[in-house]
Amino acid sequence: MVGVRVDVIHRRAKRRSRTARRLRRGCGVTKPPAAPKIYHIVHVDKLPYIIADSCLWCDAEIIWRQTEGTTIGMGSIKQRRLSLPVHCHPGTCVGDYVPFYLCPRSVMLYVIHQANHKELSYRGGQEPIVHLEADLHEVVEWAGQEGRRWAFSLANAGAIYTQFRCCLEQLNQVDWNAIVARDWRAPEVKERKQAEFLMHQSFPWKRVSRIGVKSIAIRTRVAEALALAQHKPKIEIKPDWYY
Repeated sequence: MVGVRVDVIHRRAKRRSRTARRLRRGCGVTKPPAAPKIYHIVHVDKLPYIIADSCLWCDAEIIWRQTEGTTIGMGSIKQRRLSLPVHCHPGTCVGDYVPFYLCPRSVMLYVIHQANHKELSYRGGQEPIVHLEADLHEVVEWAGQEGRRWAFSLANAGAIYTQFRCCLEQLNQVDWNAIVARDWRAPEVKERKQAEFLMHQSFPWKRVSRIGVKSIAIRTRVAEALALAQHKPKIEIKPDWYY
C-alpha cells in the first residue's frame, strides 16, 4: 500500500510539473474585453463590517485587525499567500493585496458549492456568497491618482509558478478564453481561469459598482446591510454567476 501511495504522489507531482511548464510558456496573446470587470466573493455577513470600514482589507490586514464575519477561503492557501512574492512589486506578497477574479462563477465558488474539500472549513454553500463587481479600468485610474500599487496574475495567484504584471498593456497576456470558459477541467485552463486582479492593502467600498446575488433572500440581506451606507451599489439577482 505504501508503494501505491508513493506512485500516486509521483504521478500527481508530474501532472503539476507539466501544468506549471505550460503556464510558464504562456497562452500567447488573447484580446481582453473592452471594459473588463473584477469580482471579489465574500459571505454576506461580512458586508456590514466592509461598509463600516469603507473598504475591503487584504488578508494580512484582516489577520492583524481580526475582522469579523464568515471566512470562506482555505486557511492553508491564505497562509501560503502571505509569503508568496508579487515580483512586479518587490517586497510585497500576495496576501498584502485584496484579490479579485476576472470573472464571476469562479473555480473557488465551485469548491464552495461542492463543500467537500478537506481544507475548506466553511460548509455553508454558495447561496450566502455575494459577488462585489468593479470596473478594472476605473479602479486602475483611481489607483494611479492615489499612488496605490496594483497587479494582476496570469493564473492562480496562490501558485508558486504564477507570473504577475502591473501594466494594462499586458492584459492581453491573460488567457481570456480560459477566463470565460464554462468547461475548465483541463488543468492549464483551470489555473488560467483563476487569474486575479490585486489591489495593495485595501480596496475602497465606493469603487464597488454592483453586487450580484443568487436569491431574493440574499438580496434582502444585502439591502439591509446597505440601508445606512452612503454608497449603495445596485443589487442584482444573477443566477448565471452561480453553480
